[in-house]
Amino acid sequence: MPETKTEDLVTYDCAERIVTLTLKRPDKLNALSGALLSRLEDCLARFDADPEADVAILCGGGRAFSSGVDVQESQLRSREELRQARDPMAPGTPVGDFLAYSVNSKPVIAAVHGYALGLALGLVLKCDLIVAEEGARFQVTETARGLGGYRHWPLLSQRAAPAFADEVCLTGRFFTAQEAQAAGLLARLAAPGELLDCARALAGELAAIPPLSLRETLRVQRWHRQRFAAEVAFQTEGVKLELTEDFEEAARAFAEKRKPGPFKGR
Repeated sequence: MPETKTEDLVTYDCAERIVTLTLKRPDKLNALSGALLSRLEDCLARFDADPEADVAILCGGGRAFSSGVDVQESQLRSREELRQARDPMAPGTPVGDFLAYSVNSKPVIAAVHGYALGLALGLVLKCDLIVAEEGARFQVTETARGLGGYRHWPLLSQRAAPAFADEVCLTGRFFTAQEAQAAGLLARLAAPGELLDCARALAGELAAIPPLSLRETLRVQRWHRQRFAAEVAFQTEGVKLELTEDFEEAARAFAEKRKPGPFKGR
């Protein structure tokens, strides 16, 4: 199979001042590779500067929003490579800095169907508003992989009920769009098959608001979210859980499609 061109990994479509950014690795459930995230950065910079665009919708093509980090690329590496690697949600990374340095603070809506797992959940939580289709599922996969859910915790805590954020980050269990809605995480819950229509309706409402009024509110919201995440990043700067035996076992079990363990706490 020929390699997907970088420009095809995320598509940019603008109509009626609304941009639709679509993740396009459907054969990999839109797993977030370095190339895809780099292309997404470029598309967001284009949206930020586009005089014809006021609102963006971020969605996934195919069966899911995204299955999360590209495990083959990011986690199944040598110990030395892992030692030098950065946490993909740390400050200075595409997901860690997602929307943090935009000039115009235009709203971005995440539209989720299927799955948003691990790093993809982090990407969704960085968006300004979240719309999800009934039946969509979310998970802090880092918990079971031995990497900890501490990157997702501040984002979830600010957006949902704190007790709910504590529980899903500590257990790493799947949670549904309906649970997310009940916890206050979603702006809208879409009926099956109506996700993009629902997201576009919300985008249309935003596009009708005086843009400077909207953008100043978003600038303040983003600054406060980023500050909380930065405090967690400072506290965990020296943590390298990807060098533990438990992470190695979890990653190997994932690759071998078996149940991981027993874990040793080292």
